Amino acid sequence: MRFSDLPLHQALVRGTTELGFSEPTPIQQAALPAALGGRDVLGAAMTGSGKTAAFALPILQRLLSVPGRGTRALVLTPTRELAAQVRQHLADLGRHTSIASTAIFGGVGPQPQIEALRAGAPVVVATPGRLLDHLGSGVARLDGVEVLVLDEADRMLDMGFLPDVRRILAHLPVRRQTLLFSATLPAPIVELSREMLSNPVRIGVERQAAPATGVSHALFPVPERLKRRLLLEVLQRDAVGTALVFTRTKHRANRLAQFLVGAGISCDRIHGNRSQSQRESALAAFKGGRLRILVATDIASRGIDVQDLPHVINFDVPVQPDDYIHRVGRTARAERTGQAITLFSPEEEPAVAAIERAVGKRLLRRRLEGFDYQAGDEPLPHRIGPPRPPARRPAQRPRAAVEPRAGTVCSTSPPSHSTGPAVRPGALTRRPARRFGRRRPAAA
Repeated sequence: MRFSDLPLHQALVRGTTELGFSEPTPIQQAALPAALGGRDVLGAAMTGSGKTAAFALPILQRLLSVPGRGTRALVLTPTRELAAQVRQHLADLGRHTSIASTAIFGGVGPQPQIEALRAGAPVVVATPGRLLDHLGSGVARLDGVEVLVLDEADRMLDMGFLPDVRRILAHLPVRRQTLLFSATLPAPIVELSREMLSNPVRIGVERQAAPATGVSHALFPVPERLKRRLLLEVLQRDAVGTALVFTRTKHRANRLAQFLVGAGISCDRIHGNRSQSQRESALAAFKGGRLRILVATDIASRGIDVQDLPHVINFDVPVQPDDYIHRVGRTARAERTGQAITLFSPEEEPAVAAIERAVGKRLLRRRLEGFDYQAGDEPLPHRIGPPRPPARRPAQRPRAAVEPRAGTVCSTSPPSHSTGPAVRPGALTRRPARRFGRRRPAAA
């Protein structure tokens, strides 16, 4: 099957061709005919399988075929990065159409979003929290939505967004087409799908979640105290170039980025405590080749789409096997190849065993030749940028005797415990002169 064999507008076929898409991926081959025919779809698809085009093309085809006004399609995503990525994909596929889309998420100023919603953007890609803000203020109107997409539904569950999703559903028409895609299908997502979907086409629902087939896996056992030193040694060898490195927490992401920058490696980090502009800037620099390493928490595991990313490194082993699958899915996308490297300490052995059960095989253990696994504690990370100069205490001015006002009992020496500034002679008897103009008389 080729895209030209599908009932797609010629402008969309042209867009897929210019993006280098010739044949649909398996999830696209299964989902596109049903979605283009107006059916609801429940799709279980691994990260990097091409599911974005599986719902973007039907949305664009519907809007091209049937004229209309206002917001007609809504895509809900769990993270800002994924919302921006989906909106960009819609723009790329629809580059030869006049269909506009807008991304709605937090961390940025709301005014451009308000203007786009008031103008009736045909396609809205949004995170649940910010969209609910616009619904509460009366800016967003969703009563004309014809297609609803819930992307990465299991991540919505992980982040606690399902109550928000249900509140958004109350603003949508009952009669609509709904497409739900998820890498895994835990029980709450299955229950939600029963509420949202009407007689859906089920794709890959029985399939167990697994990494992309083009990913090769390597595990490096190492004491926790030597993880950063081992990572640096791995990066300094020619085998690893550009890499996305995952940590368990924001604090560890900051410390690791400091360590790598101090070692002379171009690096930045993205996590929930960074502003949206900082996250976008770091991601753009990484995609543009200006950064060799991007350190991230799991907030980015489903929101980064980098062409030909060769390596994903788990500095910390994820607790849930599904998170491992989503992390390593950043490489070997669209049937390419890539390598997943995981550093694990003895305390993380149970999590590694759970991952191996999930992927159905024992993963290769490796030792880095020439690395000293018996070394002592690793040094503290270097500071980003030049060191701060030592703080200098201002020199104290000599205290002067204070001339008391007539009739006032006052000691000319400050109390022994006083640490306040010195008082100028006559400060208690003279008002300081004003520098500009005369004081206006008080109003009567």
